[in-house]
Amino acid sequence: MKLNILVIEDDALLNQLLVGQLQRSGYSVVGAARWAEAKEIIDEQEPELLLLDGRLPDADGLELLPQIAQQQPVIILTAYASVQNAVRAMKLGAAEYLVKPVNLEELELVVKRALDNAALRRENQFLKSRMANAPAWADAMIGSSPALSEVNHLIDAVAPSDMTVLIQGESGVGKELVANAIHSRSHRSGRTFVPVDICTLPKHLFESELFGYERGAFTGAEKLKKGLIEGAEGGTLFLDEIGEIDPAVQAKLLRVLETGRFRRVGGTKDHDANVRIVAATNRDLATMCKEGTFRSDLFYRLSGFLISVPPLRERRGDIPALVGHFIRNHDFSRRIEKQLSPDAMGQMLSYDWPGNIREMKNVVERALILSGDAELIEPRHLAIAPVAEVYAPPLGLAELPVDLSAEPSLEDIKRSYLKILLERYRGHRGRVARILGISERNTYRLIRKFGYGEGNE
Repeated sequence: MKLNILVIEDDALLNQLLVGQLQRSGYSVVGAARWAEAKEIIDEQEPELLLLDGRLPDADGLELLPQIAQQQPVIILTAYASVQNAVRAMKLGAAEYLVKPVNLEELELVVKRALDNAALRRENQFLKSRMANAPAWADAMIGSSPALSEVNHLIDAVAPSDMTVLIQGESGVGKELVANAIHSRSHRSGRTFVPVDICTLPKHLFESELFGYERGAFTGAEKLKKGLIEGAEGGTLFLDEIGEIDPAVQAKLLRVLETGRFRRVGGTKDHDANVRIVAATNRDLATMCKEGTFRSDLFYRLSGFLISVPPLRERRGDIPALVGHFIRNHDFSRRIEKQLSPDAMGQMLSYDWPGNIREMKNVVERALILSGDAELIEPRHLAIAPVAEVYAPPLGLAELPVDLSAEPSLEDIKRSYLKILLERYRGHRGRVARILGISERNTYRLIRKFGYGEGNE
C-alpha cells in the first residue's frame, strides 16, 4: 500500500519537482500551493507526511506546526537556513528540516527517515500499552497434553492466512494467549498486536474507541482521533468478550469484516482496515443468535475458523508444568527454590479449577508467600476451596448478611448478595454473572460500583 504524502509549496516549479521525485520513489503524492488548499486535502486524504513551506502566501508554516504535527509528521522546507530557525522548527514539532534548493537524494533519505520514525513511535506506544496490560503469565503456551496439542495444531493451520478466527472457552483459559500465538506465527508478527477487553470499555465509548472519531463528532471531540483499527494497522486486533458488543456496533463490525472498510464516528469517508481480527468469547454465541441478542450473520463471519480452548480440568496433565512455570516466573522474591510436596500436587491435580489458569496463578503465588522460607509448598499453603464449596447449593434468603428487620434498601441487598457470591465462587466473574442472569460486563460494573475490586474473568 502506497503511503500518501502532501507537498505544500508555493513555488510551482519546486512543487512539481518534489512531487515527481517522490512519486518515482514509490509514494502517492499530491501538491498544494496554498494552506487553504492543503487543509482541504488533509481533511479528505489524511496524508501520512507533510512537506511544508515555512512561508506560504496565506499562512506561516512555523505557526501552523504545533497544530498539524500532532496528526502526522511534518518536514519543514525553507530558503532561510539558520541554526536558530532549525531549532525553533524542531521545538514546534517538525520531524525534519530541509533547506532550499533541496538536494533530491537528501530528500528521499529525510522522507524515509521521517516516515520510519513515525511508524516506530506508533508501534512503541501500542507495545507499551500491551506490556502494561498483559497478564504476567501470558508469555508461553505451557503444557503438552493432547488437548493443548490440538489447539496448537489449529493455530499453526490458520496463522499463515488472514482469516478471521473465533476463540471460545471459559474465563481464564488463556484465550488472549491463543490470539497472541496466532499473531506471532503469522506474516503480521512484525506489526502490532492490539488486545481489547470489551467488558472494560463503557458501551457509549466502545464505538469511538474502535473506529475513532472526527473532530466535532460529539461534545468533547476537539480533534480527530484514530481508533484501535488504525492503531493495529498491518497487525492483529484482538476483541475479547465479543458477545458483549451492542447490536449497532455489531452491524458496523460486520461491515469491516465483509468489505475491509470502516468509517470513523462523525465521518463521511471510508478508510481501509488493513488489520486481522481475532475475537474471543466465553458465551454461547449460537444460542445468543437464536435469542436475537447477537447477529447471526456476524457470528457466521467470525466463526469461519473456530478454536475451542479446553478448560484446565480437561488438561490435568499440564498442571505440573504450569505450576513449575508460575513458581519460576513469579514477580517477587526468588530467594528460595520451591516446589510442591506430593500431597500438595495431588490436591492441585484433583481440583476442578473453575477459574482455570488465572485462578491457578493466584493460588500458586499465594502459596509462595504463605510457605515463607520453606522449600516445600504443603497442602495447608494452598487456598483451594473444597468442591462442595465451589459448587454449593443455592443461597437461601436467611443467608444474606443483611438485617431484614431493618428494612434494607434494594442496593443493600444487591451489595450483600454480590459479595457472598464473589466469596463463594472465588471471584469467578463468569460464574457469578450466570447466577445473577446478567452479562459479564454488568457484573464487572457492579463489582466496581460496590468496591469489590475487578474480580477474575
